[in-house]
Amino acid sequence: MTGGSFLVFMEVPITLLALLVCSEELPKPQLGDPRDLGALRMQPAQEDVLTVSQTLDKLLTRDTVQVELIPEKKGLFLKHVEYQVTSQRYKISVYRRYSDFDVFHEVLLQRFAYRVVPALPPKRMLKGVLTNVSEREFIEGRRRALCRFINLVARHPFFSEDELVKTFLTFNGSDVQTKLRDHYKKTGDEFMTNRIATLAKEYLPADIQAQFSTSREMIRNIHNSFQKLRDRAEKMAERSKENATDLLMFGRELSTLGSDASSLPSLASSQSSWGTLRRALKSLSVEFAVLSDKAAQQGRREEDDVVEKLNLFLDLLQSYRDLCERHEKGVLHEHQRALHKYGMMKRQMMSATVQPKEQASVEQLESRIIQQENAIQTMELRNYFSLFCLHQETQLIFAYLPITSHILGAFVNSQVQGHREMGEVWNELQPKLGCLFGGNNGPPTVNASRRDLWVK
Repeated sequence: MTGGSFLVFMEVPITLLALLVCSEELPKPQLGDPRDLGALRMQPAQEDVLTVSQTLDKLLTRDTVQVELIPEKKGLFLKHVEYQVTSQRYKISVYRRYSDFDVFHEVLLQRFAYRVVPALPPKRMLKGVLTNVSEREFIEGRRRALCRFINLVARHPFFSEDELVKTFLTFNGSDVQTKLRDHYKKTGDEFMTNRIATLAKEYLPADIQAQFSTSREMIRNIHNSFQKLRDRAEKMAERSKENATDLLMFGRELSTLGSDASSLPSLASSQSSWGTLRRALKSLSVEFAVLSDKAAQQGRREEDDVVEKLNLFLDLLQSYRDLCERHEKGVLHEHQRALHKYGMMKRQMMSATVQPKEQASVEQLESRIIQQENAIQTMELRNYFSLFCLHQETQLIFAYLPITSHILGAFVNSQVQGHREMGEVWNELQPKLGCLFGGNNGPPTVNASRRDLWVK
C-alpha cells in the first residue's frame, strides 16, 4: 500500500469512534406520544367578532316577507283585521293580528335591548264596518308599516338566526303570544346568551366613545335628509294621483259637453259645425280615461317603488336613534343610579363604624354592599356590551346606505315608464283631433304672434 491509501483507511475508524463518543454526550430526543402532534396544528386567526361583514345584497336576500290583508273576522263585540304573513325563507304562511305583532315587538325588544328594533305603527281601535276612505287608508298604511317592520327584523343578521323570529314567522298554533313569551322566559336577553357578552370590553377600540359620537351625528344628518326626500316623493306621488283625477274629470266634462242634445237656436248659422264638433268631443272622453289610468299607475309606482323604500330606510334610521336613546337613558342611567346608591351605602357603613350599632344591622348592610358591588359589576359589563352592539348596529346602518342607489333607480325608472306611457296615449290622441279643426289633420300650430293674441 502507498502512504496515501493507508491514511484513507485509517480515517474511517477514527471518525466512527468520534461519533460514538459524541452520541454519549448529546441529549437524546424525546418524541413522546404521536397523538400529541395534533396540538401542533396551525391555529386559526382570532375571530373578528366586532365587525359585521354584510352587504346590502346579502341582507336583502336573507328573507322577503309579505304581509297581506285578509277578510275581516267578526268577534263578539267588534271586528278586527287579520294579516297573512308569508316568509320566502321558510316557505310558509301564518295568520297574525296586530296584537300578535305587538307582543312580538315587546318580546323582541326585551330579548335584544341593545339592537335596532324597528317601531310598530300606532295602534287604533276600529269602530264599525270600514266604510269610509280614511279608515281604509289607515289600515293600508298600517299594513305597509307592519311589512317594513317584519322585513327589517327578518333580514337583521342577528334577529334572523334567533328562534324567536322563526317562531313568529312559522308557528301555526292557536296562541302565538304565549309561545313567544315562553321562549323569552327560557332564554333571557342577549346578554345572557351571547358568548362574548362579558368580554365585550376586550374587543372595543380605545376611541369607541369618539367613534360613537361621530357616527351618531352623521346618521342623524342622513336621517334628516332622507325625511325631506321622502316628503318630496310623497308629494310627487300625490300629484300623480291628483293628475289622474283631473284628467278623468276633464274627459267627463268633454263627454258632458258633447252629449248635450239641445237643438241649435235660430241665431246659429245653418252651416254651424257644432253638431260635428259635439260628437267628436264626446268620443274623446275614452282617451282621457286612459290617460287618467296611466297617471294613477304612475302614482302607485312612485308610492310602491320610491316612497316605500324611503320609508323602509327611515324606519331603520329611526330605530338606530331610538337605540342610542336607550343606551344613554337606560344602561348608562341605571349604572349611574347604581353607583349613587352604592355611595350612600358606603357612607352608611362608615357611619356605623363611628357610631356602634347592632351587629345584625351592620352585617345586613355589608351584605347589601356586596350585592350592590356585584350589581354594579354586571351593569358595567352590560354597558360595554351595549357599546359593542351599538358599534355593530352602526355598521349595519352603513351597510344599508347603498339603498340610495336602489331608490334613485326606482325613481328614474318610474318617471321614464310613466312619461313614455303617457306620451304614447297623447300621440295617439293628437290625430283624432283633426275633426275638431275642419279640414286640418290636427290642431293648428300656434306661432309666437298668435300666442300673444291668445294671451291678450
